[in-house]
Amino acid sequence: KIFMSTLKYLQSNEFLLDVDTWRLFANLEELNKISLSFLKTFFETVKEHVNKSDFPMDFSSILRKFFQGDLCQTHQIYCLNYTSAVFYLENLRQREDFGIYLKQWCEQNKQCKRLHLPELLVAPLHRLTRYPLLLHNIWKRSSDETEKGFFWSLKEKVEKSIRDLEGKVKWLDNFQKFKQLQEVIIWPQVWDRDKRFFVPECLKQSLKENSSENILSSANRLLLHEGRLTLAESTRLLDVYLFLFDDLLLITKMKRNKKKYGGSDTGLIPVCPCLTPELQSFIREGGFCTVLDQPIPLDRLILKNVDPVHVTVFSLRNAFLIQHENRYRQCIAVFLLQAQTEPAKKTWMSQIETAISNYTTQHETKKSSGFCFPAESSEI
Repeated sequence: KIFMSTLKYLQSNEFLLDVDTWRLFANLEELNKISLSFLKTFFETVKEHVNKSDFPMDFSSILRKFFQGDLCQTHQIYCLNYTSAVFYLENLRQREDFGIYLKQWCEQNKQCKRLHLPELLVAPLHRLTRYPLLLHNIWKRSSDETEKGFFWSLKEKVEKSIRDLEGKVKWLDNFQKFKQLQEVIIWPQVWDRDKRFFVPECLKQSLKENSSENILSSANRLLLHEGRLTLAESTRLLDVYLFLFDDLLLITKMKRNKKKYGGSDTGLIPVCPCLTPELQSFIREGGFCTVLDQPIPLDRLILKNVDPVHVTVFSLRNAFLIQHENRYRQCIAVFLLQAQTEPAKKTWMSQIETAISNYTTQHETKKSSGFCFPAESSEI
């Protein structure tokens, strides 16, 4: 509340007007109001019972009012915005004026107890996960069987609500991650990728309409593993960044732009906290990833280990081979990749093998479930 009210005060004096309070704090005011009301009602009941021993502790009406009312719903709204808030905050902190607001106006307040805004923003999430524990303790200490049944069913409903929320948060995190990847992964046109393909200028526009960028727009795709490797070419070693999805492998070249991501020329562009720290740092330095070749479907990918004997002969370290085959099982591309360490190489090979296995199993299951015999005629 200190951070939120201070920001509103500064904005009323025409400072930090471009900072969106909702993106940072969401429905925090409503959440505070409902949470405080619940706590006051709860403790007043306990206090009345302590002061008057004949006063019954009627927890069931209190819990019914709040847990079947707005308490969990307001928490859910806040929690669904949390990742986006951290995302937004991380980029605002790069600004000098916002840094002054955080450090000098808020963090020095004694009530903050030296806690920073990210540590405070996560508190409502922790509180929501503690509610089932509270309900369980009340259920355990209740003597009335009818009440026990009510408390137990309420606890299970809150737990289900949290599980559903976790699924939504994961989906949102994945959505934001893929949205960011679409911005930093560049798909070169076929004539730029390979000089053998000649396309007159008058035809290029019609080919551009069939853009590859929508490949990463699927909300159902999962990113399983990613990281930096070295690609051995005939005359040089090339820094590449690999993205292993649950259905394909994408090999990209790492390139740096002279303009930094989020610099003054481009405006403040958020960097998704769901990305790996290495990729976040690379993006902030103005980096982007250009697709080296076409995506490799996992059912067209052949993985081969490079024997250690070749290390001394060909100066290959921690190397493995990726072979891309077409539908006729012809090899159309080969990539000789090197990891920084032997454990890193083993991790990559294990991740790719597992992804291929899962993909194959999943599609075989779909085929077998899709193939069924027609119902037998009653006339036969």
